[in-house]
Order: sequence, then structure tokens, then C-alpha cells
Amino acid sequence: MEAMLTVDNIDLHYGAAQALRSVSLDVPEGQVTCVLGRNGVGKTSLLKAIVGQMPVTSGKVSWNGHDITSRAPEDRARAGVAYVPQGREIFPLLSVRENLQTGLFVLPRAERTIPDEIFELFPVLKDMLSRRGGDLSGGQQQQLAIARALAMRPKLLILDEPTEGIQPSIIKDIERVIALLRERGGMAILLVEQYFDFAKALADTFAVMDRGEVVMSGEMTGADEAEILKHLTI
Repeated sequence: MEAMLTVDNIDLHYGAAQALRSVSLDVPEGQVTCVLGRNGVGKTSLLKAIVGQMPVTSGKVSWNGHDITSRAPEDRARAGVAYVPQGREIFPLLSVRENLQTGLFVLPRAERTIPDEIFELFPVLKDMLSRRGGDLSGGQQQQLAIARALAMRPKLLILDEPTEGIQPSIIKDIERVIALLRERGGMAILLVEQYFDFAKALADTFAVMDRGEVVMSGEMTGADEAEILKHLTI
């Protein structure tokens, strides 16, 4: 299957410190690709390189066969790349409706409406449209952050540790939504996760990172779980 997103041999530095070393990754349409690893191994740096928030030192990022390595984050968003960062980054003083509307700026003016399917995927948000984002629980804020990304009608949905600090019932809701989006097709999903059971339930393919490098990758079916878990435990 041809990749929608291809990361080819990228290096990334923060000053003199090297965060990524020759990282390559393919993210095909209609699949969930999961990047696993402990804290501090470069997972978030990889995502920031993909969405354009951090410039790479060398290597290439391609989107549907086009080199986007030097394109601005907003150009990548307009091309269909949506990013749900770690920590959610919703606007606490804006209402749920206003938070969702901030995801629409990349669309042509005529299309800037919140899709009905958002409320089918996250029914809890429909009853909270006028509530301030900061008044929602952590789990509800995570659902809002994912819904805001989906309001863009993305072709690639990138999720950075969506289960972090979330109660189990909402983790199940998020798992259900990701599975549904994959089944529907037309979208690639890139998931960064430390929680192996969540990743295993959803991922078609995986890459394990350690010290800025990809040290294992392949299809999740038949993967050596013990070997993966070695890289996830301290």
C-alpha cells in the first residue's frame, strides 16, 4: 500500500543536541501507524517535524509524493494534516463551539461549518457547546481536541499520546473513534503512544523509537511483544 506520508531519513537538532537520527516512517491511507517508545526518545520531535513546527536538519518529509520538508505548518494543515498535541492545547476561555471553530480556519470559507459527524463520534460535546473548554474534565478536553482536529476534514490525523492522564472509560471511547475512522477509510492515522495495549488494539503497523532512532518496525500482527515492551519499560 502506498504511503500518504513518508518520512525519509530525517535528522533533527535542538541546538547542539540531536533529537532524531536517520528516522524513516511510512504512514499509509486507511491504516493506523503507531510510534512507540519511552519518554524523551524523540516521538514528539518526530511529530513536530512532520507538521512543520520544527525544521529538520537533513532528510525529507513527503506528502502524497510531494516534498513538504520546507513548507509552513499552516500549508501542511491546509493540505490535510491535523495534529492533536500532547497536553491537548485547547483554549480554556473559549466555549466548546468556539474551540471547534478554530479548527475550521484552514478550510475554504464556504466549508467552515462543524460537521455533524463530530457529535456522532463525541456525543458528550453536543451537550457542552456553550461550556468553556477549561471547565471540561481532562478526558472531555481530549475528546474536544480530537474533534477540533477532525473538524478540519483531515487526510492525516496525528495523535500524540491521546490516552495520557485519561480515565479508562474515555480511553475506550477514543479507541472506538480511532477504529471507526480507520474502517471508514480515506484517512491515515499516526498515533504516538506509550500504552502498549491501546496501540496493539489499533495499530496496523508500528515503529519503536529509542534515543532518537527507530529500532524496530513492522506489522503489529505477529510482532514480538516482549521485544517491543523491552523498549517501553524503564
